[in-house]
Amino acid sequence: MTTVETRYEHIVLDDQQVAYIAGTTMKLVELVTSHKAYGWSPEELVFQYPHLSLGQVYSALAFYCDHKDDLERDMERRLQLVDELRRTTPVAPIVARLREQRRG
Repeated sequence: MTTVETRYEHIVLDDQQVAYIAGTTMKLVELVTSHKAYGWSPEELVFQYPHLSLGQVYSALAFYCDHKDDLERDMERRLQLVDELRRTTPVAPIVARLREQRRG
């Protein structure tokens, strides 16, 4: 994957302009989602994701703050895609059997 450096030391953009934490395969939205969903501080994010440094986390949060509207739209789009896939993807036979066993 080709990446482009940004003015944020630890953030790179891929060919589709998706922000990643440099040196990892972690998308910035994954970190921000954890931050928002659980209310985790930067220090707690480092604890939960020990492969990240505190500098990487702060850089990711700074990038998020500066590009909040675009990233919020991207996160909403991703949630809508997940919802759509859940609605339209057939239930796997094993899942159906397990659900039946639980009910029975």
